[in-house]
Amino acid sequence: MIRIRERIDSRRQILTMIVAGVLAYIALPGCVPVQRYRAQRYVASGEELMRVDDLDSALAEFRMAAELDPQLAIAHSNMGTIYRRLGDYELAIDSFVEALRRDPSSFDDTFNLGQLYHFTKRVAQAIQTYLHAIELDPTDFDAQLNLGVCYQQSGEQPMAIGHFEKAIEIDSSSPHAFVNLGVALDSQGRYYEAIRAYNEAIERDPRQPQVLVNLARTYMNQNRHKMARLTLRHAIEIDSNLPATHEALGYCLFRTRDFGAAERAYQQALTCDPRLPRAHAGLGSIYMVRFLEDETRLELQERALEHWHRSLEADPNQPRVRKLIARYQPKDTPYDGEVMSHFAMP
Repeated sequence: MIRIRERIDSRRQILTMIVAGVLAYIALPGCVPVQRYRAQRYVASGEELMRVDDLDSALAEFRMAAELDPQLAIAHSNMGTIYRRLGDYELAIDSFVEALRRDPSSFDDTFNLGQLYHFTKRVAQAIQTYLHAIELDPTDFDAQLNLGVCYQQSGEQPMAIGHFEKAIEIDSSSPHAFVNLGVALDSQGRYYEAIRAYNEAIERDPRQPQVLVNLARTYMNQNRHKMARLTLRHAIEIDSNLPATHEALGYCLFRTRDFGAAERAYQQALTCDPRLPRAHAGLGSIYMVRFLEDETRLELQERALEHWHRSLEADPNQPRVRKLIARYQPKDTPYDGEVMSHFAMP
């Protein structure tokens, strides 16, 4: 009986030693499976906190997860999502970059990083990122569309057109790709194709006044001013407060030398948006034309120059307006030292 008890005690001691050894092993910092399990628990906790909008606490959980398991991509991905929601785009970019280092096959992280590069005006980086996104999923409509917009903004119109067309192949029900395709085609002088693209967009959503403005500008590029006016008046019926519509109408009327109606259209545009550069530039041109017809009316020259100056204040990148000011502004009065000294402070 004593021997049986001794054997039982001996087995218990061995079992205790084994258990203690296992516990000591899994408690080691380098034990990946347990560290990953703990990290995943932090991730799950952080995601629950995200759902209730406790973003600061969620960030703390994801940071703990990343410390426990540096290769856990989802922790960095979730941090990127939170930083983006908080408006800290640089930290969001860094987080998505870290996520992709750990999992380059993640389409969502790639797409989100592309959006952030695009939003922060890093178009070249956005293009490279979106190219990787469509390698991962060439059938994603938004990736193809966004890549086309990036190419469009970088001046690579043929590339933009190709990706807009691919987006349309993926989803022909959305008007957005047709609108962007129209803009790109117009910039290439492919006016009939641009008109067709704009009309396709309008068929899918008839209440798009800005698209009608684009369509009218293409008509003007073809010198089809009557069609442009009809299109713009339809746009005004949809939204009478859109400044671009009145400005475009003013330009159309100016081109047909209906200066009175053009002036009213430009004034209406400025009522909607007092800082609209093209409207100020257009009014300046109307007043200068009238001044040149009767150079005794110096007030018209002054009004023209003032509107051109206001146009440049709103948008300094207008070399043509700068040239107009340089050409038509009055020459400076020669300096008269004697007169100036008369009014000098004692």
